Amino acid sequence: MNNTIAVDQYGKYYPGLGKHPRKELLKRLGRKHAEKIYVDNGRHVGYSIAGLWLSIFTIGEWKGKDLS
Repeated sequence: MNNTIAVDQYGKYYPGLGKHPRKELLKRLGRKHAEKIYVDNGRHVGYSIAGLWLSIFTIGEWKGKDLS
């Protein structure tokens, strides 16, 4: 299962982006171009589309230590 979401700078989220999140975001926002956003260490963290800064996250099952 590949459950990917995006969150913009206003806190709005875009769930269910599937295997190709950039393509799905462009489709939902009615755009054809996206610029990649990077952090200082050169790691890709999201996209700028139509004036929105979107961070991409993959949601998965927690496989670490129980936190309770």
